[in-house]
Amino acid sequence: MRARPAVVPSLRGRRWDAFVFLEVFEHEGGIQTYNQNLLESYDRVADLTMQGRVWILRDRPCHGIPIGKGRLQFSYFGDRRSPMAGRLQLLLSLAWALWCDPPRQVFCGHINLVRAIAWICRLRQIPYTVLTHGKEVWDPLPMPTRRALQQARDLWIVSRYSRDRASQANQLNPKQIYVMPCPVDGDTFRPGIKPPAVLDRYQLTGAKVLMTVARLWSGDRYKGVDVTIRALPIIAQVVPNVKYLVIGRGDDRPRLEALACEIGVGDRVVFAGFVPTADLPDLYRTADLYVMPSQEGFGIAYLEAMATGIPVISGDDDGSADPLQDGRLGWRVPHRNPEAVARAAIAALTAKGDRRRDGSWLRQESLSLFGVEAFRDRLRDWLG
Repeated sequence: MRARPAVVPSLRGRRWDAFVFLEVFEHEGGIQTYNQNLLESYDRVADLTMQGRVWILRDRPCHGIPIGKGRLQFSYFGDRRSPMAGRLQLLLSLAWALWCDPPRQVFCGHINLVRAIAWICRLRQIPYTVLTHGKEVWDPLPMPTRRALQQARDLWIVSRYSRDRASQANQLNPKQIYVMPCPVDGDTFRPGIKPPAVLDRYQLTGAKVLMTVARLWSGDRYKGVDVTIRALPIIAQVVPNVKYLVIGRGDDRPRLEALACEIGVGDRVVFAGFVPTADLPDLYRTADLYVMPSQEGFGIAYLEAMATGIPVISGDDDGSADPLQDGRLGWRVPHRNPEAVARAAIAALTAKGDRRRDGSWLRQESLSLFGVEAFRDRLRDWLG
């Protein structure tokens, strides 16, 4: 258990920015990783006279990992008596800080916080920026939430697809929206040999390995794990040693396991369960192809695979168009079509001369636009 952070001095009289998030450190996930990258990048690229203060609703102090070298101050509210009590105390703390010493701007880290933050900011005429991540803004939102988005100074959205869909569904001004895609850490996700220990653990030695990293919850079937399972019999006709490694946990796993047995590929599908983020790079190195025929707001996993030098298959009607650069870096297929997934997988595993199979080129191209340094450059430009 990590020590509770020390009480930090007041920022009164200094130039500062406020950040408000649901989660940053305590749980693993794409949004949490995005938030960490934003804070780390802010600490590096913001003007040296600036300070940042961070409010986090669901994290507990013992799980906080302060980022940077003292330019960010953290307040945690996840250890309060109840979620409602934590939310109330966060909003009171934020409102008091903004009233006593207004910051330059407020970053709202999730749509579920935007109505309260918009109300507080209006009282003191403080500009606020809303960070959005995809599906939560694809469909029409309640009018108060929509109005809070419309009144924001800026909206950050991770992909062009999400920008266009959110703008249409919620009458947002596209000029108000800044596309700020997810970054990938090329130092963490890098090519290497297939780790023998991982091959032995999951009985993958000698196999052509397809891989997916996804939540296996019944509400997340759009990830397409079942579609890939249905594609396996077709793929196996051409690639007889194919196996499918599924990383993730959730209540839909029994259905997926039953489906694999029902169509005769139970011995080809390996359910690895939850894997800590620190272990994911070795899992990617085990794969020959990353497959997720999904509907993503962006899809950080595609970048993690390509940074590791692994070819990718995505859906063809979502935010994955950005990491795959409209199909230049990978295969995009209808997301509920097993036959299309099978054709793309066979091509990715066997086709000669297709540059989308070139791991060194995939890594170079993906990092040039979506590496951590590219993310920091975008943030630096936005901050001015």
